Order: sequence, then structure tokens, then C-alpha cells
Amino acid sequence: MKLNIDPKIKNILEWVYCFIIAIVIALLIKYFIGTPTVVRHVSMNNTLQEGQRLWLNRWCRTVHSDFERGDIITFEAPSVIFPSLEDVDFNYPVATYGSGPKGLWKKFNYYVLEKTKTSFIKRIIGVANDEIRIADGKVYLNGKPLDEPYLDEGMTTEAQLFTDIKVPEGYVFVMGDNRTQSTDSRAFGCIPVNKIESKVAFRFLPLNKFGEVK
Repeated sequence: MKLNIDPKIKNILEWVYCFIIAIVIALLIKYFIGTPTVVRHVSMNNTLQEGQRLWLNRWCRTVHSDFERGDIITFEAPSVIFPSLEDVDFNYPVATYGSGPKGLWKKFNYYVLEKTKTSFIKRIIGVANDEIRIADGKVYLNGKPLDEPYLDEGMTTEAQLFTDIKVPEGYVFVMGDNRTQSTDSRAFGCIPVNKIESKVAFRFLPLNKFGEVK
């Protein structure tokens, strides 16, 4: 049985259908492939400045590729940023995460739309089984001073709660390049690899800074 639909209504339905398809494709690209973002904090100065536009590579999360020291990543912020000393297990120095949102819409809004999620951008300093020690304003990686050419001249790294640890399997130790203005793994512990959302692929604005970020 063929329905007789008014041409105007049919045209509107076709546009609605195309709009829905476009939204779905955009969300799939954002979640699985990549998305633009704006730098909103100072913790990565002077490598990244507030207001700069970046393209985030999320394909690395989709295919579960390895993350390396020096990668600049975004990740879901821990639920406890400043744990108390009595709550810390220094034999397993990891960040605390809650159970996440409940309900289909809240999960969609959190994980896909990312409207209610807080994300941090930092640099990976240590990967699984690396020994990290911070002393005398410097970072020591596996017993040797870490060469950090991305830091501003004179920048020191102050010790906080997690400053003499071994990175567990499945985790990374992260810090901001602007060490004096960065809340990072020194405060909340190592980040689970499965909480990493993306790796910074390149900077596209301002145009005079276009290109790979190191």
C-alpha cells in the first residue's frame, strides 16, 4: 500500500532524516576518530597557551595503541584530586575514580556529549614499571635525571604527595609543563590508561603556531 504524503511534508522528513544522520556521524567521528578542542588552562604553558585550538587524536583510544613518554594527552579527571595521606597506598599509587554516571541519558551526556565530564591535558612522564622520583626541583626517571627540553628555562618541579613511586601496569604518570601551576599525578596519582581520551595530534590555531606539538 502506497502512502500519499504531501510533498512538503516529505521534503521536511527527508531533511530531518539527513540531519539525524549527520549528527550521528559527527558523534561517531568525535568519539572514535578525533575532535577539536580549546586550551582552557595554564598548566601546559608555555607549550600550550590558553585559547589555542588543538586537534585531538582519539583513534589511538579506539584501537588501544600504546602511549609513550612525552605524549601530550587528555584524560578524564579523577574524582579525588587531593587525596588524604591516610587514603593513599604508596605501593599502588593510583588516582581514584568513582563509578561514573548512572542511567542511559547521563552516560550518553557524560561519555559521548561530554557535557558533564571534566578532562585534563598533561604530558606523560612515566609509563608502566617506570620509577619516578622528584627531588631538588628535578624529575628522576629510573634513577637518572630526566631531560625535559619542553620546560621553560628555570622551571623547577616541586615534590608533592606522589613523588617517589613506581608506575603500576596499565597506568601512566602525568604532569603539566607549567609545573608550578599544574595539578597532576604528583597530587592525585597515576592515571589508568583506559581513562585516557585522546592524544594531541596538532595545533591549528593560531596559524603561526600551526603544526605538531612537542
